[in-house]
Amino acid sequence: MPSRRNRTGSRMVEWRTSEGLVPYEEALAFMEARVAAIAAGEADEMVWLLEHPPLYTAGTSARAEDLTDPGRFPVHAAGRGGQYTYHGPGQRVAYVMLDLNRRGRDVRAYVRKLEDWIIAALAEFNVKGEVRPDRVGVWVVRPDRPAAADGAPREDKIAAIGVKLRRWISFHGIAINVEPDLSHFEGIVPCGISEHGVTSLVDLGLPVTMADLDLALKAGFARVFA
Repeated sequence: MPSRRNRTGSRMVEWRTSEGLVPYEEALAFMEARVAAIAAGEADEMVWLLEHPPLYTAGTSARAEDLTDPGRFPVHAAGRGGQYTYHGPGQRVAYVMLDLNRRGRDVRAYVRKLEDWIIAALAEFNVKGEVRPDRVGVWVVRPDRPAAADGAPREDKIAAIGVKLRRWISFHGIAINVEPDLSHFEGIVPCGISEHGVTSLVDLGLPVTMADLDLALKAGFARVFA
């Protein structure tokens, strides 16, 4: 089916939300097929919201020594950029399949928009997400936790970003921690960064549900990717 357009002539972005836990192999196969269809002009762009069963993914820059507990959960080669990442229940994964041929062939600008999107969604819950030039993902300052060894305020990662492009169609995307088991991150060095921790919205003391975050993501997407 050819891609649709709205009243302004812009192509539509389809939103899909999956209930339950989606196997990682199934998600990869779906993205591969959808990206090919978007490139061929046969399908709309898509944002897919889902959760995975507990697993680790290895990006193209993953280092063997950063997988500290190899037998804990299945490990999948993701094909995206980046290093090791955890996915599991309580974490909202958003796979973003957009046509950068018409949105601008600029990878850095696209990643910045993903960061801005996450920050906008977190702001709906009065959480100040921040980015750092030397660290991937979105971070929150934790004045309630002990400072780092050098006296700097502790910062915990609340969202991860990993992207891949094929024919300038994006896939993979972002993962925001709502209420995952944070101990599951202990089997890896998340994104190769060992000197900082990991947090979630519930860990920050916010009773946010997955449905709450989904609403914030949809509102923020409309502003950032308009």
